[in-house]
Amino acid sequence: MEPIRLGVSTCLLGEPVRFDGGHKLDRFVRDTLGRYVEFVPVCPEVECGLSIPREAMHLSGDPDAPRLVTVRTGKDLTDQMRSWAAGRVGELEGEQLCGFIFKSNSPSSGMERVKLHDANHIPSPRGVGLFARAFMDHFPLLPVEDDGRLHDAGLRENFIERIFIFKRWREMLEEPRKLKHLVEFHSRHKLLVMAHSPKILRDLGKLVAHAQELDASQFYGDYLKLLMEALKLKLTVKKNSNVLQHMMGYFKKVLTPDEKQELLEVIGTYQNGHVPLIVPITLINHYGRKYREPYLSVQFFLNPHPIELQLLNHV
Repeated sequence: MEPIRLGVSTCLLGEPVRFDGGHKLDRFVRDTLGRYVEFVPVCPEVECGLSIPREAMHLSGDPDAPRLVTVRTGKDLTDQMRSWAAGRVGELEGEQLCGFIFKSNSPSSGMERVKLHDANHIPSPRGVGLFARAFMDHFPLLPVEDDGRLHDAGLRENFIERIFIFKRWREMLEEPRKLKHLVEFHSRHKLLVMAHSPKILRDLGKLVAHAQELDASQFYGDYLKLLMEALKLKLTVKKNSNVLQHMMGYFKKVLTPDEKQELLEVIGTYQNGHVPLIVPITLINHYGRKYREPYLSVQFFLNPHPIELQLLNHV
């Protein structure tokens, strides 16, 4: 796989582009995730023509149509930022992005809970940065997160999972649009989608079954929308355990009684919260290699992304 192209707020890479001439280096983003992705840095405030350093800004007014104004002089920069953002998101269409990491709490790049000042200058966490809003409106299915939310292990792993899947989706689309390629993509992600939502997995199966009856552009769009909807749903021990037990069925004719008992015990220990998910997965991978189980050997549930990025093994 070629490097995943990921948009990122420039300051998170350690570049001194903040209003005060500083940065907000995130070492996980730059040093850990950066080993597997190719960043496309974006600093809305500098790129729209503002200087370094510059007067601090905040959002004010209506949450649905906030104004971007400077804190000390009250200069309104809304139109300047929106005009630039409209052109920039158009340019980013050609970058083949698989996701974006925004700077939290930024009046230009914050994706949620940005301070919004009312008429009495009282702030509340109801705002969305102007560039972040333009980006998410333009790319509604693209995985996005901010640096603050990535401190949560569950949200971090979910985001990583989604950008790797989106990359595989993009690579599939680069092939001739033949049904067999979509069927293979769907087949290899079945158990992973099942872990997020058995219902949406069934919906995706029905969509694939009727693929030849639909317009191609509509079909691919509907499939991706359902897929990303499923992947946003939280993984739980209960849902993961259901997938683990489902996978046991592929070994029912080959496991020895002792091996079957061992696998049941390991899954049970995981269900009780005593071992991380990687323990039953490792055992299933072992049996898959030992008994040459072809279906499980290609399932991304068992190997969703590089082990160095699998941070949520306790879930």
